[in-house]
Amino acid sequence: MATEAKKSGGIVEIFKTVFWALVIAGIFRTLFFQPFWIPSGSMKDTLLVGDFLFVNKLAYGYSYASCPNIKIDRIGLNLDAQSICGFMDGDNTRIWGDEPERGDIIVFRHPVNGTDFIKRVTGLPGDRLQMKDGVLHINDEAVKLEDNGVFEEIKEQQGPIRSTPQCENRPVGIGGVCRKSRQIETLPNGVSHSILNIGRQSTDNTGVYTVPAGHYFFMGDNRDNSTDSRVPLIANGVGFVPFENLIGRADRVVFSSAGRSMFAFWTWRGDRFFEKLE
Repeated sequence: MATEAKKSGGIVEIFKTVFWALVIAGIFRTLFFQPFWIPSGSMKDTLLVGDFLFVNKLAYGYSYASCPNIKIDRIGLNLDAQSICGFMDGDNTRIWGDEPERGDIIVFRHPVNGTDFIKRVTGLPGDRLQMKDGVLHINDEAVKLEDNGVFEEIKEQQGPIRSTPQCENRPVGIGGVCRKSRQIETLPNGVSHSILNIGRQSTDNTGVYTVPAGHYFFMGDNRDNSTDSRVPLIANGVGFVPFENLIGRADRVVFSSAGRSMFAFWTWRGDRFFEKLE
């Protein structure tokens, strides 16, 4: 009997340990840093498919979007952040909120479907933005562009969703070298970063977007392969993103995997460990 009681007590202690470990991990993820694995190529070549990073949640304060989504398919658990922290939703404000700067790379919740996106802030509240012949104009001024060679990668299935990159030098078969023109774009506040171009797209020429108060305009660095604020919500795009939907800022890649899983260490890209993002 004593042995059985001891075993029972040991099992209870294990469950307590696991429970409190999950609680602590949840608090840490909610308040400080959230892991994020890049699933698509919309931010190439700043971010590659398979880059793993931690999002800094302290950068912009807290809102309902700071709470994590909890999804465990095996037990049918699917709790949205809004279900957990919905009491902070509805007024488009944040607790201890600092506003983002133009050029910040941010993970945010899609305004309609709640999916996590990662893009770069190009438009602040009150800004007017327009694309003319592939060149971004902010408040009627074209951003500075400088040619910066060509970005090359192998055309093959990438990441867990097994997507294949689009190429400027198409047609390119699987296993061929996929090329995109690369430029350095400098935003009005002096932030410079690379952008990629594939060819003429409908989003290379747009109307004028006027960013509403309390909202932000996001674009992907892989300009011709990014669903972002240039595409309105009504057309299944992103549209203007409310301040409260920001999750946090991405500052640095922790490590990067070129394979289907972050645990496939033989596919890790050693040259991207702890790489600072610009």
